[in-house]
Amino acid sequence: MQTFHVTGMTCAACVAHVEKAVRSVEGVAAVTVNLLTNSMNVDYTAPATADRICAAVSAAGYGATPADTPVAKAPDVTDTETPRMLRRLIAGVIVLLPLMYLSMGRMMWGWPIPAFLHHPVANGLMQLLLTAIVMVINQKFFIGGFKGAIHGAPNRDTLVALGSGAAFVYSVAQLFALTADPAANVHFYFESAAMILVLITVGKTLESYSKGRTTDAIRGLMELSPPTATIMRDGKELTVPVDELQVGDNFLVRPGDRIPVDGTVIGGESAVDESSLTGESLPVDKAVGDAVSAGTLVQNGTLTCTATHVGADTTLRQIIRTVEEAAATKAPIARVADKVAGVFVPVVLGIALVTFVIWMLTGSDVGFALARAISVLVISCPCALGLATPVAIMVGSGKSARHGILFKTATALEVTDKLGVVALDKTGTVTEGKPRVTDILPAANVREDDLLAIAASLEAGSEHPLAHAIRQEAAARALPLQEVESFSALPGNGVTATVDGHRLLGGSVAFLRQQGIDVPETDSLAAEGKTPVGFALDGRALGLIAIADTVKQDSAAAIAELQQLGVEVVLLTGDNRRTAEAIAKTVGITDVIAEVKPGDKDAVIRRLQTEHTAPVAMVGDGINDAPALTRADIGMAIGAGSDIALDAADVVLMKSSLRDVAAAIRLSRRCLRNIHQNLFWAFFYNTIAIPVAAGAFITAFGWTLSPMLGAAAMSLSSVCVVTNALRLNFGDPYNAKHDKPRRVRQSPAKGGTTAMTKTMHIEGMMCPHCQRHATEALNALPGVTATVDLASGTATVTGEQLDDAVLTKAIVDAGYTVTSIE
Repeated sequence: MQTFHVTGMTCAACVAHVEKAVRSVEGVAAVTVNLLTNSMNVDYTAPATADRICAAVSAAGYGATPADTPVAKAPDVTDTETPRMLRRLIAGVIVLLPLMYLSMGRMMWGWPIPAFLHHPVANGLMQLLLTAIVMVINQKFFIGGFKGAIHGAPNRDTLVALGSGAAFVYSVAQLFALTADPAANVHFYFESAAMILVLITVGKTLESYSKGRTTDAIRGLMELSPPTATIMRDGKELTVPVDELQVGDNFLVRPGDRIPVDGTVIGGESAVDESSLTGESLPVDKAVGDAVSAGTLVQNGTLTCTATHVGADTTLRQIIRTVEEAAATKAPIARVADKVAGVFVPVVLGIALVTFVIWMLTGSDVGFALARAISVLVISCPCALGLATPVAIMVGSGKSARHGILFKTATALEVTDKLGVVALDKTGTVTEGKPRVTDILPAANVREDDLLAIAASLEAGSEHPLAHAIRQEAAARALPLQEVESFSALPGNGVTATVDGHRLLGGSVAFLRQQGIDVPETDSLAAEGKTPVGFALDGRALGLIAIADTVKQDSAAAIAELQQLGVEVVLLTGDNRRTAEAIAKTVGITDVIAEVKPGDKDAVIRRLQTEHTAPVAMVGDGINDAPALTRADIGMAIGAGSDIALDAADVVLMKSSLRDVAAAIRLSRRCLRNIHQNLFWAFFYNTIAIPVAAGAFITAFGWTLSPMLGAAAMSLSSVCVVTNALRLNFGDPYNAKHDKPRRVRQSPAKGGTTAMTKTMHIEGMMCPHCQRHATEALNALPGVTATVDLASGTATVTGEQLDDAVLTKAIVDAGYTVTSIE
């Protein structure tokens, strides 16, 4: 995918012509052109080249150059177009005022004019001269319009140039007739020709200013990065341009300064305001070893940091690039407008010609018929169609970025609006992802600290998160650890080692029982969402340590907001069902899919997609969530998660807060509602305005529209679209007052039936391998989700068509026995 800068585009018709020209190049797989940013993204392979693509654009009457390849270069979002348009407007108005005085002042209000202009020919010549000056000032309309027409790609400028040019040519002809016969009754349209150009320039100036406002979010993000940095070299402080910073350089940031690049703190402590990147209002304390991001503000204390990411690799620059790329993509909803825009100008030209012919056939004079045709030309507005979607996408993406929500594409922004199901990974998404010890239950004659010390010694060589929690608790109590030998990890079961010739064993309760060790019941712990880990010495139980992952403070509120929005929430986890259900009950989730292995998460997402016609989202933060994030219609990655999860996601939540999921849906819905409003206005305006301009209602209602009013209406139509999009900058995406639920639709293939749950009692399962075998056998059945509990010997099966015979056969074929089904 390569980005090109495109010049010469003025309306949606231009976009359609450029896309058509580039698609004709052999080797081009996809192309999207953005009118708002004057950019083009092209996905191509050989024999297509950048030169051939640029040549195709040039042949279509426009210009194209490859964007600068060094991504480290900051994008230029300075609004240079508005000042240029303003100068044109001022010059045009200065000349237009005396023209209007000459043409209408004396005739309508009897205002005085110089005596030599009392002669009609002299007056006409002066109007011609002033009009010609206005046309020269606004020559871009004629250059762009006729250039497009010559290349077979008429655009908005073509309509304006033809309308103004026709009025001018007709007036010149009338002037010649007047010189031949001074007594002839003629009417000039010089003022209309000039007024059309000036009014269109007024609209383009307002439009340009409004379009400039749509990039405020990007501009604001870019301004967060300081232009210089203070680095430490040879023990001295040096101030250098931030672009000269290299990975590994040490830099200094004082209170009140913004951090220039991403880095790691190697000295000092300070609270850092990260609201500019994440939207989180509370500052975050940073100390040695903590990561810091470019653009964030140091509040108190001086930090010495080592640069880890510079230039285009910083988090700030990646956010900017994500917003730009989202704005450069095209939402599916824009396709209808694109199809209409592709034929809009030729159709309008045809309507104008037909209008002129019909009025001439009805006996009207040439001036009247020409005025109706000119009105049709200048009132038609393909710009509103072309701007309806991209301006809303740009403003919506920028608004989202300011709140730490990054939509990677316009499609992601649109699909999020329609979400019906959100599957939440438990660890790190609903919970903190940082397990901690909650209970220590030693056996008789075993001290609590002794059990914890032995457990931490055994788990010293394990990388499992539960092992980390045990070691952390032992360290907090400053307990001495023993050296162990012959350490061995038993995946899915536990660990084993020897100490002073004694065999230590630690792992799940089911594993210890399988080894013949008497372990007390743990149902009460599981019911509280805690995971019990058992330990034994030489075959004798030492006790249990319960570990739990604490629920995030805002998870319950976030899930309630999602449900209020009409979204079905599903908890998806690899934990045992009792623990998962306890967590789900805490946060208000009723649909739980537990004991799902990392590799099977994408299969669960696939099943959810078959059961619902509405899109399904997956929210996760870990490496093992990446396949499910990719499989889902919308993958949402918690910002604090792994880089792989972030790469696989369609939406990135920088704050790691579940409330951002609901906020993303609200932002998407507001953006899509805004696009619908814009498209409705664009179609409605042209549907009504063109017949009125053509004089279709003169006979019935006496409605007529002068070319000047038509030009004013055309100018305001695109301004209205852009202004409406700017409304997206207002409103709080976290405000749930106006949430409206949408019904989650079941897939027609499922017949709309209600899911049912059955409990199967199974004999013959002896170990976790048996548990996994039985689970896979049941989940292989179409439309069935099953979780198997080894301790109780039961399987909980959920589905819409649960035939006991089919379920029994699956378990029997797996080598086990079904004693009953409830």
